[in-house]
Amino acid sequence: MSKPLRNVLVKLIVGAGQAAPSPPVGPALGSKGIKAIDFCKEFNARTSTYQPGTPVPVYITIKPDRSFSFEMKSPPTGYLLLKSLGKEKGMSQPNIKSTAGTLGELSLKHIYEIAKIKKSDGRHASMEMESIVKSVIGVAKSMGISVVP
Repeated sequence: MSKPLRNVLVKLIVGAGQAAPSPPVGPALGSKGIKAIDFCKEFNARTSTYQPGTPVPVYITIKPDRSFSFEMKSPPTGYLLLKSLGKEKGMSQPNIKSTAGTLGELSLKHIYEIAKIKKSDGRHASMEMESIVKSVIGVAKSMGISVVP
């Protein structure tokens, strides 16, 4: 008795407009019987409004007939916070504590704008805006970013 065929979910983070059949996209999809170039063309077209290279989490559902669909999420909160600060990378945890300084300061207005981007995600759509703002503030604090009114 054979098992019924099921959908397969592949999770990747791909730079906007930069999907290519090379790793990580090619091997992840090729091993599932999907032509990576088909995904890359559609993904790059859908992310053309993003700044090139913005990391975009993508959930690819591969059906038993080898067709696929994908859902894009908003960029990671940490990336959006660093972008708001105009920085490329954060500090490591020991540096944050030892220098007594912070990575930078963001206003609540910046936090609210990031929360609005996160609210556009399907999984955050039903959440209260206040909860999303608190979550973004939590990520900011863990990264050494102080939030000012």
